Amino acid sequence: MEHRLAVLMLCAIMLLSGCTVWREHQVSDFKDATGGEGLERSFWRQVKAKRWSALEGHLAGNYVLVTPDGGRLDRVAALARLRQFQLDECTLGDFQTELNTETLVVTYAITMRGTLDGQPLPTDPVRMMTVWQKQKAGWMEIAHSVLGPQKK
Repeated sequence: MEHRLAVLMLCAIMLLSGCTVWREHQVSDFKDATGGEGLERSFWRQVKAKRWSALEGHLAGNYVLVTPDGGRLDRVAALARLRQFQLDECTLGDFQTELNTETLVVTYAITMRGTLDGQPLPTDPVRMMTVWQKQKAGWMEIAHSVLGPQKK
């Protein structure tokens, strides 16, 4: 009986750990992204590395950023705000992606370490939502909203 229980537990452990056999697909640039999660990871990697031209190339001309206080920034103002980031580290998770033909809606939580305009970033996870649209030039971010602290 103990032998059967040990074998059953071993099988359960193997099944549950199966998802960690392969490494996560590393996204270093927008061209490596294969979905909404990859696009977001690439976006924040570009912010951290201060690769502004790469970001500009993936923000639509009618891009809109909605801030937690309800402010609305156009593409130019949003880029200026992004340039105020000193992002030392960020962790993204809790992704949900919805695809509707050529449009992706991505929601996720992000935890950041660094500053924005010299002020420390919140240490608690923050909920975000981004809308991406597939265009001739590739995936373009058309809207982003900082929803606020993640509910615990």
